[in-house]
Amino acid sequence: MTAPSPTINIAAPETTEPWLKHVPIPLFAVVMGVCGLGLAWRKAHAVLNVPVAVSNTALIAATTVFLAITALYLIKALKYPQAVVAEFQHPIRANFFPAFSISILLLSRAALSVGHETAFALWSVGTLIHLAFTLHLLKRWIVRNHDIQHSNPAWFIPVVGNILVPLTGAPLGYIEISWFFFAIGLGFWVVLFTIVFYRIVFHDQLPAKFMPTLFILIAPPAIGFISYIALTGSIDPFSRILFYFALFLGLLVLTMARQFLSVPFAVSWWAYTFPLDALTIAALEYHERIGAEGLTPVCWIALTVTTVIVTGVFLRTVAALFSGTLFVPEK
Repeated sequence: MTAPSPTINIAAPETTEPWLKHVPIPLFAVVMGVCGLGLAWRKAHAVLNVPVAVSNTALIAATTVFLAITALYLIKALKYPQAVVAEFQHPIRANFFPAFSISILLLSRAALSVGHETAFALWSVGTLIHLAFTLHLLKRWIVRNHDIQHSNPAWFIPVVGNILVPLTGAPLGYIEISWFFFAIGLGFWVVLFTIVFYRIVFHDQLPAKFMPTLFILIAPPAIGFISYIALTGSIDPFSRILFYFALFLGLLVLTMARQFLSVPFAVSWWAYTFPLDALTIAALEYHERIGAEGLTPVCWIALTVTTVIVTGVFLRTVAALFSGTLFVPEK
């Protein structure tokens, strides 16, 4: 009688979810940050006489990154539609979907130097998509209950992003449409700023990974100033209020540098970039309009700091991409 052969249990190999499933919608903030930097250098070329090649390089990079991320997210939507639906239903991540339409609006502004036809095509598409996002997400906020802990500066993206429409719409001659979107963005900026500031002051501190979103507080008044100038063509008391409030918020986040430096790297770091781009462009625009020499150092400092931060975040993102730590499940 032969002894029974020993049973060997072969454990199934541990499986991991494909990285494509974890490509995050906030990745479009990369386009916003890089394109905003290109627009800042374009403005600096006109005001400070810096080389235009830097602007052209950044804008080409932004276009390339936009096409790559769009293709990547489209493939994700086709292969893992449930993951995209889950992201769109998420109380925080849903607010980053309009970063896609904002990216198109920024690229339309960049395209003004290429040709008005290209700029108009991009502007039209970006404006319609952003309006759809605004209506849908705002309706969701109204008809669903939300926890105050879910509110953070990223809530500005869907509705306050409307302030960007006049950046291209006004130069193209669509003044009334631009005022319509400017009114939406400015009106909801006041409302959301109050809500978010209340949440930050009177409730638990923002989780570390959301700390970079505090920079988003700078963007609405900075972009509001630039769009208002595009619509009116001159500096007046209200434009000064917008500019100096944005400048104050920039100084405020500067005092919190130690807190931001302690935040581990994540895609949320891109929240540092576009608001600084916007503040730099606003400072350059204000300097160009009033001609105050005292603002020259402010413009140079803003341009330098913004360039260093955007470049640094971009390099950290590339490093994370090649190390395989960029597209991972959210913790």
